[in-house]
Amino acid sequence: MTLTCGIDVGGTKIAGGVVDEDGSILEELRVVSPASDEEAIELAIAGLVTELRSRHDITRVGVGAAGYVDKSRAVVMFAPNIAWRHVDLKAELEARVDLPVVIENDANAAAWGEFRFGAGHDVDDLLLVTVGTGVGGGLVLDGHLRRGAFGVGAEIGHMRVVPGGHLCGCGNYGCFEQYASGSALVRETRGAAAGGSLLARTLLDRAGGAAEAITGPLITEAAREGDPFAVEQLADLGRWLGEGIASLTAVLDPAVVVIGGGVSEAGELLLGPIRQAFAANLTGRGHRPSLEIRKARLGNRAGLIGAADLARY
Repeated sequence: MTLTCGIDVGGTKIAGGVVDEDGSILEELRVVSPASDEEAIELAIAGLVTELRSRHDITRVGVGAAGYVDKSRAVVMFAPNIAWRHVDLKAELEARVDLPVVIENDANAAAWGEFRFGAGHDVDDLLLVTVGTGVGGGLVLDGHLRRGAFGVGAEIGHMRVVPGGHLCGCGNYGCFEQYASGSALVRETRGAAAGGSLLARTLLDRAGGAAEAITGPLITEAAREGDPFAVEQLADLGRWLGEGIASLTAVLDPAVVVIGGGVSEAGELLLGPIRQAFAANLTGRGHRPSLEIRKARLGNRAGLIGAADLARY
């Protein structure tokens, strides 16, 4: 059985793992990400690969990078939170580790991981929606990862849903992730709490009386314990996601939509409202087969596992 190394590069941490052909992680390491220093990131990745290789017979390396990766799976054209601008990361890393390297967008890698070994293992057509700081996407159709003509497809977080809406980090206004992300959940909840909403009083007390101390995990915890305001905030987020997924389904027609990312840990408190809004907004509802909306199975290791498996292709 051949072993590959998967690397998941984020703005705060870099995770590396040895993955077998069944998608099992044999060993995993993590280091802090020196996100503002291009060379330091490469050295950190190479260090992880070298250490893991000292204990395992690794044949190839797959790297999931949070940014625009060209279709050749080599050049990171742009990364919003990492110091990469038109960097041939494949060539740079191959020179450092002396192994074949494949570079992939991190959400694409996560989608492939869920398709091969997770929540989408039983279908040929899958859309992954990652809900965290932003909204990311990955698309598998007819059993193949779809990257688009230039490698930068499935950036679903940046479809415009509210013309003239909130300013997005991409520079446009009204992007999906400004309404359907963990950041949007926190922004709206803090705004209500700071504005004196009586419904938010209990949640504000949980945060020590400071609206700026309200976080996504705090909202989820309160909702699990039955706080009606927190439940309502997650339901609002789910409505945005469900409506957006209905629009995406009209174009892509996947068999399964997998919800991943940190906010997915809210489980049915989020998935229930997503499914309800999706069913109410799907074009041709009642006259077409309906897809399933599932929670991701691989958690925050989906990108690492997917990148390692993509290195085999």
